[in-house]
Amino acid sequence: MPYHTFINTLQTLLGPTHVLTDDHDTLPLCLDWRGRYQGKPLAIAYPGTRQEVAEVIALCAAHQVAVVPMGGNTSTCGAATPDDSRQQLVIGLKRLNRLIAIDPDNNTMTVEAGMTLLEAQQLAARHQRLFPLSLASEGSCQIGGNLSTNAGGLAVLRYGTMRELALGIEVVLPDGQCLSALEGLRKNTTGLDLKQWFIGAEGQLGLITAATLKLFPLPSARATALVGVASPEIAIQWLGALKQRFGDRLTTYELMTQVCMELVARYQTADVPFMAPCTVLLELSDSGDNETLTDQLVEWLGERQDMLDGVIAMSESQRQSLWALREIMSETQRLQGHSIKHDIAVPSSAIPSFLTQAGARLEAAFPGCCIMAFGHAGDGNLHYNIAYTRPDNQQLFDDEHAVNQIVYDTVYALGGTLAAEHGIGQLKIHWLERYKDPLQLKLMRGLKQQLDPHNLMNPGKWLS
Repeated sequence: MPYHTFINTLQTLLGPTHVLTDDHDTLPLCLDWRGRYQGKPLAIAYPGTRQEVAEVIALCAAHQVAVVPMGGNTSTCGAATPDDSRQQLVIGLKRLNRLIAIDPDNNTMTVEAGMTLLEAQQLAARHQRLFPLSLASEGSCQIGGNLSTNAGGLAVLRYGTMRELALGIEVVLPDGQCLSALEGLRKNTTGLDLKQWFIGAEGQLGLITAATLKLFPLPSARATALVGVASPEIAIQWLGALKQRFGDRLTTYELMTQVCMELVARYQTADVPFMAPCTVLLELSDSGDNETLTDQLVEWLGERQDMLDGVIAMSESQRQSLWALREIMSETQRLQGHSIKHDIAVPSSAIPSFLTQAGARLEAAFPGCCIMAFGHAGDGNLHYNIAYTRPDNQQLFDDEHAVNQIVYDTVYALGGTLAAEHGIGQLKIHWLERYKDPLQLKLMRGLKQQLDPHNLMNPGKWLS
């Protein structure tokens, strides 16, 4: 089908205002979040219903036009960015943002995939329920993208990733058929759990249009502390001790090295209350009242002989101030300058070994490098970023491959992964080939071939 005929058909299906073709409109939307990939699409289409999504994808299948699903465009690895061929149609989901159903008694909510994470959180809260996924990009990232990358965030320690938070899913397949499995069931043994095929697939097997999500009672009490300890080894010992004492009331356990806190003190106006070799932000949540839960945490901390310093939040404003120190970490690193970023995970027990081994190997290879490590120690996910402090910092990315190999070799020697919550996209394809079990890749790509034999769904990414 000629270009103009295809575009005219799209505009007939969706309405002219919902099909963007001019570079002035499309190119800014096809620049990935980190500015690393710039796509040039055939067009950007915004369907408003599941039926419209199905019709657009069926049209693309009939005319062999590749499709790139796009949510909030917050991917850090180019997963939602088209190539520059002007042959790929981007399908944005911002118009699919409705609440389909909410069942507080069953603790479930069914929403369309274009709803932002923040909107989903707020909807749940209005019914005295919690949707626990929490990300820095929650104001712009969308539920469909969260599912497509198996997002984790700050509360995985207690609530799990999107794999655990999704009970049902609705997906338009590469031929335009719709798989609708939005049941809010926690037990169902009628065959394979098909939704798991699409969670974490980064839009390469189909386009997610809706999901049924788990909700939880809204906590009425929180206790939050920022504490300093002498080493990551002690921080991980604390993690086990806190789990033993508080069980699943331990919601968040974030680790920040001293370098990170020094950068916050240098570049931000936030008050850093102390410096320590290792700083931990921890939070408990429960029913009841803040005072009782905070007293329990204070009592536990008072028994520790290895705490160097600490601050307990005694009000919501103080809690927010402590959280701000963690939440501005990524922005602080941007102010520091370019860095080579890693979204890795190892077993929590291996975090001290990883930090010691990777740090020593990087310093030996790149003397004077600056290593900024922070992240979700409760589930083993660290954001591990390397910058140079020597004069030739502009040559940083010339060494990217060598830096990555040191980091990833160390990660996999400790039983870890190179992508914990940001996905693979197009950034890490060759690294996945290097480290992933070949049989696992073969099975995943076999599934891709069965569902999408013409490779029309998000081509150029890691399943292609």
